[in-house]
Amino acid sequence: MPAISTDARKAALEARLAQLTARLGAIDTELTAPQSKDWEDLATEREGDEVLEHMGLSAQAELRQIEAALRRITLGTYGECARCGVEITPERLDLLPYTPFCRDCAA
Repeated sequence: MPAISTDARKAALEARLAQLTARLGAIDTELTAPQSKDWEDLATEREGDEVLEHMGLSAQAELRQIEAALRRITLGTYGECARCGVEITPERLDLLPYTPFCRDCAA
């Protein structure tokens, strides 16, 4: 299988960034919606809000990693381990396109 180009990885990262941005917008809309006055419904809504907050935090973390990867692409250092400087394997970048570390340094 041929290696994926940096341009293709950049396009995929930008697409994921757009997805995450939309998801965060939807989460924010849901979290700021008026809450029920019924105690039972309010308890259920609060449980859902906790799940949404966790999803939002996870999306924000991934968003920051993607933004950092896009900066590395711009700087020309994408695909190099930030710790040891060795090339990150294409297989690892296929799984984690925003990773700044080679397998050894990530361990």
